[in-house]
Amino acid sequence: MDIAIRFDRTETGGNIILPASKSISNRVLIINALADSLQPVRNLSDCDDTVAMLNVLNSNGSCFDIGHAGTAMRFLTAYLSRIVGKWEITGSARMKERPVAVLVDALNRLGANIEYKEKEGFPPLIIRGAYLQGGEIEIPASVSSQYISALMMIAPYMVKGLKLRLKGHVVSRTYIHMTAAIMRHFGAAVQVGENMVEVRPCPYVPVSFSVESDWSAASYFYEWLAIREEGVICLPGLFADSLQGDAGQVKVWEKLGVQTVFETGVVRLKAREVTVKRLDFDFTEMPDLVQSFVVACCLQGKPFVFSGVETLRIKETDRIAALIEEMARLGFCLKAEGDSKLMWDGSRCAVGELEIATYHDHRMAMAFAPAAWKYPGLVIRDKEVVTKSFPGYWEQFEKLGLVCQTV
Repeated sequence: MDIAIRFDRTETGGNIILPASKSISNRVLIINALADSLQPVRNLSDCDDTVAMLNVLNSNGSCFDIGHAGTAMRFLTAYLSRIVGKWEITGSARMKERPVAVLVDALNRLGANIEYKEKEGFPPLIIRGAYLQGGEIEIPASVSSQYISALMMIAPYMVKGLKLRLKGHVVSRTYIHMTAAIMRHFGAAVQVGENMVEVRPCPYVPVSFSVESDWSAASYFYEWLAIREEGVICLPGLFADSLQGDAGQVKVWEKLGVQTVFETGVVRLKAREVTVKRLDFDFTEMPDLVQSFVVACCLQGKPFVFSGVETLRIKETDRIAALIEEMARLGFCLKAEGDSKLMWDGSRCAVGELEIATYHDHRMAMAFAPAAWKYPGLVIRDKEVVTKSFPGYWEQFEKLGLVCQTV
């Protein structure tokens, strides 16, 4: 369903209920399953990715279709490789274009038996689960931290444990530390160094766990305040000492005029004066926030140079190409420098048809919706795509005066 959106300009803020962290939920589910735990996981995410994970973990079948859920594909590939049996895992057409060779090669070197059913290096996969020997291997760390996290989480059940040497530039290192912290909560013995991860063979201990609210989802409300340049928003369930690397966005949004105040059990966002004329930032540790910052900077008229965007090419869509295409519809001429940089020098082009394609990418829909503050009537195609990570997205923005009309 496509919708045309605008904002009622009388609303200046509100109390927003964020979803639970998808990243934490999906890790806890894998670890909980490995631990054969009956302990509760509180505040579990209700997004599509987590539902896909739960459907597989609770299934009595052997063939699984996880749709667009990239995290589920990576984590479940590792999980199923050490569960005795024959399994098949596939996904959407886009999922079949997202490479998994780095992970599959690493698992096979550790004793797994995984084959490609169709195209070499891509899903669908045929997995013959068995006990894994483990040991020491090297893995490229510049493609996706999810490969590393997937290996880490099953490592306590490898006969020899795991010593993982990280080759090259490590992307999204904060997600590796998140994985290690959750593993330790369940009793794992794991050490993370600059270019090494080591996990001893030591089974998880069943314990209860409560999932934080999602810092990635918070970015869209920061973005709205940055574009609106006034107002106050309250976000319960966020913490300064979060496991999530995306909590690091706080200092970046300050430069674009949004102040963060941490109170007991809630974060209060306040619009204030913008302090930069141009924003240069390395998003290596926060790649999922690039779309929010691109839209905010352009609508503020602030040129930018964003580096550390390499992983955006293999997300739900090629997010670099998608941003260049869709921002051009709003009259902004973005440029890419290979896979490593995305930039805007202030150049404008003619505004096109105000209809944003989302490319089956939840973050395209959520990042572009706040732009309706300056582009009333903006059409967002495939509004349901937000359920991948934030099923209540539109309802929460209605609290800020969003008005939707089906087109």
